[in-house]
Order: sequence, then C-alpha cells, then structure tokens
Amino acid sequence: MKFVSTRKGSEPVNASTAIIQGLAPDGGLYVPASFPSLSNLNIHEISSYPELAFEVLAPFFKDDPLAADLAEICMDAFNFPVPLVSLKPEQMVLELFHGPTAAFKDFGARFLAFSMERMLKREGRTLTILVATSGDTGGAVAAAFANRENITVKVLFPKGRVSKRQQAQLTCWGGNIQAYEVDGNFDDCQKMVKAAFMDPKLSKEHNLSSANSINLGRLLPQAIYYVYASHLFSQATGKKPTFIIPSGNVGNSCAAYWALTMGAPIEKIVLSVNKNTTIVDYLKSGTYQGRSSLATLANAMDVGDPSNMERLLSLYPDFETMKKMVSAYSVDDKTIEETIKEVYEETGYVLCPHTATGERVRRDHFADEPTIVVSTAHPAKFEQVVEPLLGITVEVPQKLAELLEKPTSFTSIGCDHRLLFV
Repeated sequence: MKFVSTRKGSEPVNASTAIIQGLAPDGGLYVPASFPSLSNLNIHEISSYPELAFEVLAPFFKDDPLAADLAEICMDAFNFPVPLVSLKPEQMVLELFHGPTAAFKDFGARFLAFSMERMLKREGRTLTILVATSGDTGGAVAAAFANRENITVKVLFPKGRVSKRQQAQLTCWGGNIQAYEVDGNFDDCQKMVKAAFMDPKLSKEHNLSSANSINLGRLLPQAIYYVYASHLFSQATGKKPTFIIPSGNVGNSCAAYWALTMGAPIEKIVLSVNKNTTIVDYLKSGTYQGRSSLATLANAMDVGDPSNMERLLSLYPDFETMKKMVSAYSVDDKTIEETIKEVYEETGYVLCPHTATGERVRRDHFADEPTIVVSTAHPAKFEQVVEPLLGITVEVPQKLAELLEKPTSFTSIGCDHRLLFV
C-alpha cells in the first residue's frame, strides 16, 4: 500500500514513512493511493474492538515495517470501551470519550504514539513533534506521548481559547512534553506548525513531525470506529445509519468518508459546525475561502481554515460530487445551550457543547432517519458551560480527575514559529 500527497508533488511512500514525516515534502497531506475493500471482513467472527482495528488497518500496512507490530499496537492503543448508546429508537450516540483524556482524539493519538515509538527505537532516531490544538488534540497527544522514548512534543494552544480543564491537560506533563500558549487563535497555531515544517533548516535540525490530524497515523485509526458503529447499528436495526459529526479541522469527518469509501454500511455523512461556517459557505458557493476563526462554546471546533478539507477535496475533486456527498449545518452558541437543556430534560443524557451541535442537526434535519451522532468529548471537560445550564455537577471520569490534580507549566509566546526552538 502506498500513500500519495494531495498536492501530487511528492513521491509515493509507505505508511511508516508517511506517519514519521507527518506532512508530505510538497506541503500536501498523505492519502491512500487506493482504498482497500471491507467486503471480505467477516464482522461476526471478530471478538473485540482491537481485533477489528487490526483487520481494518492491516491492508494499509501490507509490506510495511510496522506490519508485524500492528496487532500489538492495536491492543495497546484501544484498551477502552467504545459504546453506542440509544437515545430513541434508531437514534444513537457513539461515545468516543472513554479514553485517558475523555475525548475522541485519544484513538488517533495513542495509535500514533505506539507506532512512532516502535519505529524510532528500531531506527535509533529521535523526533520532535509539533501539534496545534483548539482544545482536545493537545491533551490527547500529550497523554499518549508522555515519557515515550526518543520523542519530544511541543504543544501549541491559543491563549484564552481553551477551557480550564483542557488547558490543565495540555500543561500538566513536563518531561518530554513542552506546552506553548500562543498569542493568537487556533489557525495561528496551525500556521506556526506548517511554517516550521516548511523551514528546511529547522525541519532537518529537529527532525520534525506532526501529531495533528494532518498526520496519516491520526486519521487511519479514526476510520475504525465508523466501521465498528455502522456494523453494530445495521445489525441492531437492519438499516444503514447517517453519521452526524461535530467538525472543526475535519479529520474526524474525513476518516468517516474513508470508511464509507472502503464499503462500511453508512447511508450518509453530515457535518455539524459552530459559527465557523467555512465549510457551509463553500458548499453553497463552490468557492473555498479560509478565514480567521471565531470563538464559540464548542471551542475545539473553532477552526476557520480546516486542514483536512484538502483531503476531502482530493477525495471529491468535482464540486457537484462534493455537494452530493458532503453536507454541513451551522449551530450557534445560543442553540447549543438550548440543545443541552432540551436533551437533558427529555432523556437525562448530558451532552458536551460539541456533541450538542450534532444533536441539534439531527433534531432539525434528520429527526425521522436512522442516525448516529458522534459524541466527541465528555461533558465534564466543559463544566463551565454545562453545569450552570443544567443545575447539576457533572461527574469527572477518574482518569481525567487524576490529570487535573497535577501541577502545570507552559511558555507564553507570540506567533513566530522560530520561538518554539529558542
């Protein structure tokens, strides 16, 4: 299996090389040269989520240096539950927040960390990972890579744009994890990471790689839970689900489209966004225009120029096809609050602000269809939003509570990527 750049200016590489490089040399993102089919996957004979992960990922790692380690990597990385919860008949929630940092980013970050550590040990190399975060990515990457050998991680987060508990998760590690508070928004953090990669001197001197969803090793494992949940849903209902996915940098959504392309039993994929409407506007106009991000209650989705749109544009280069395959709806802060209250009053189920955008889209546009809303983070990470609305205290998962007790430290910098290496 080979992977090619979305910009078509770099040589095809295997999975290991794509994962270590992060960004292709021409500045593009790695995508599979072709997609394997799931037609031979006998889901009834698979006994666990890690086993399914291995079966789905194995074709991507055929003849790859990591192939022999893949089963063990999946066992180590995916050692937490992945529940599909029913709110109403044929209306379910896929809870992706049961990992160590209570967000869906744990899936990709842990797979990436276990993979990179094995490769670097084998080759006797060191690596510096740069990661921009709008909230949850940085915490998941920091947790996954903490104390990994031969790896230093630099996490960039926007000043005043992440929740207190998110910031605690980003900054509580020390050791090989270094946190930087950037005087800007998430898009500024993302630009700094890309600028560092495109700086030949810095990139070579520090052996740079990425753990954002621009890295192939983050995206591939995210496709697994769409295969998993769509099969579970189909077995339970006899119908294919429409997935409604809270979307920021579009990596999670792109992984769903990859699962669909491989043949997962998915009816449709819908993106829910906050007031950052870049994708909604593009689907209306046909002209893609990135812009500065706006701050919202669903802060991990505060992205004005999503990196992974480049992968979606590679998958569906014709706009008419894109419009047919991709739909997106925007939900504002007031409606997020109303949805959290409405769902809790009706069902007793507590949503985080991001998941609330997905639930609102379901209720407004797909109320009578078989659907799965993807729940991207535990509501306890957003207690400052959720608890005053509902008049309750949201129980903090034990692993998250342990992280919140740790001392924190970070460095405040401007928007110059060179300051990361001073």
